[in-house]
This record gives sequence, C-alpha cells and structure tokens, in this order.
Amino acid sequence: MTSTSILHATDLSFAYPERVLFKQLSLQLGAGVTIIRGGDGCGKTSLIRLLAGELPAQSGLLAINGVRLEQDATRYRQQVHYVDPRTQAFDQMTVPQYLASVQAQFAGFDATLVPGLLEGLSLLPHAEKKLFMLSTGSKRKVYLAGAFAAGALVNLLDDPFASLDRGSINFVCTTLNEISARAKQVWVASFYEMPTELASIGSIDLGD
Repeated sequence: MTSTSILHATDLSFAYPERVLFKQLSLQLGAGVTIIRGGDGCGKTSLIRLLAGELPAQSGLLAINGVRLEQDATRYRQQVHYVDPRTQAFDQMTVPQYLASVQAQFAGFDATLVPGLLEGLSLLPHAEKKLFMLSTGSKRKVYLAGAFAAGALVNLLDDPFASLDRGSINFVCTTLNEISARAKQVWVASFYEMPTELASIGSIDLGD
C-alpha cells in the first residue's frame, strides 16, 4: 500500500455460478478519477458494487484509509457514495427531498453547489417533480448531482454518461476534471469505452 492510496482492494475474488469475474484482484486507488473500462458482462457494475460494499466478495479485503469492510462495515460505507442508477428506492421523493437525504447522510455535503449542479445538469425545470416522473436520463442526473455535492471520500459512478444528453455529458466531464484537479476524493467511474474528455489518474481495463 502506498501512502497516497485511499481505497485498497486486496486479493478480491468474485464469481457468479456461470462465470468467474475476478480472481485475486488487488487495487490501490488514490484521490482523483479512476476509470473502469470493459465490455458488456465483463463485471464493471459488479466491481463498483464490490467496492461499495453492496456485493460480498467470496474472498479478499476492502479498506478505506485503514477501515476494513469486514471489521466495520458501517464506518466503511459511511465514507462511500454510491447509488444504483436503476434503483426505484427514491421514486417518491422530489429532487430537493432526494438531495436533502444525501445531505443527511454525508457531513461533507456542500449545499452551495446545488444550484449550479441543477442548472448545469438541466434539472431546474424538474426540481419539484418526484423522481418517478422523470425520464431515465433526468433521474441519473439527480443522482449525479447528489454525488457531486455529497463530499464523500469515495465516490462510485456506474456508467455516468448513460441516457445523458451531450450538454450534460460535457458538464459531468468538466465537473469531474475540476474534482480531479483538487485531488481530495476518490472517484471511480465505469464506461464501455475510455472517455477522452476525462482527466483520469489511472484505469482498470476489464477487457471485452
């Protein structure tokens, strides 16, 4: 482990009954943006969920700044922002209610960022709607706004460009690049192809 790495995965192994995805995978992730690239079915979402502590590995260790998942799952997860973009768990909340729930979860939430995030992601016309009323792309934008404002130490984004318009993709890239330049948080984002617009500190290639 290096002194600059924050999120550590050591000898992670995970398999579904029909396929082995990871065998003794080790990662050391520091502040900035790390990209997971891979084709369909290569395990991008599964790796994101493993790092989030939502999917149990068959073997291996996960730790954030020395807090090990198997020893203190609560403290580990308190340092992680991850939302399954396909979830319906927040459908009955309005956009402000959802963001308030993120603020209640993360002490580092920066409410001053919210107006700019809503504008940049073209969410202002939908701000008072419940999430079930939004399109798939708009729901994903709400979750991205929550991630950018949360202030979590570790942030996991599963296919963040999916269902987004070009303007919102550009905004996400600009925001992530600004975050990466500050280099205080770990951001892990998965993509089918390497996005040339993002300034990343490294990548994890799962193949095709």
